Amino acid sequence: MVNIIVSSDPRYKVNRAAIQATVLSALSKRGVKGRVELEVTIIGDRKMHELNRKFRGIDATTDVLSFALEEASSANLRILPRGFAAFPDRILRLGSIVISYSQALEDAAASGTSVEEEINFLVDHGTDHLLGIHHN
Repeated sequence: MVNIIVSSDPRYKVNRAAIQATVLSALSKRGVKGRVELEVTIIGDRKMHELNRKFRGIDATTDVLSFALEEASSANLRILPRGFAAFPDRILRLGSIVISYSQALEDAAASGTSVEEEINFLVDHGTDHLLGIHHN
């Protein structure tokens, strides 16, 4: 069972089913199975700027941020609890992916893709980060 929570401001038109399918695909291609939960939130630039400054010390907006609740080893995708004990219900709570709709719109226009394709790309990228897979 995979529980994917998608939330966004009503002014941002997002395809929740496509976001959920992207998460499922990302987990599947990395061999993650079982009871998993993660959240995808679509926000505006002002809030993203604030989060980027607060958590990364960068005084600018960005397109995607990932906040992991579990520590993952990318070498073998073994998930290790970050806290003192594993969750008693044995659900792997990966964490949250936060996407700036405005940045996704700009990135989509620059690359000649749709905003839905860009958001799905960012969801895939964010899921990798939650799994401990990082780019250079």
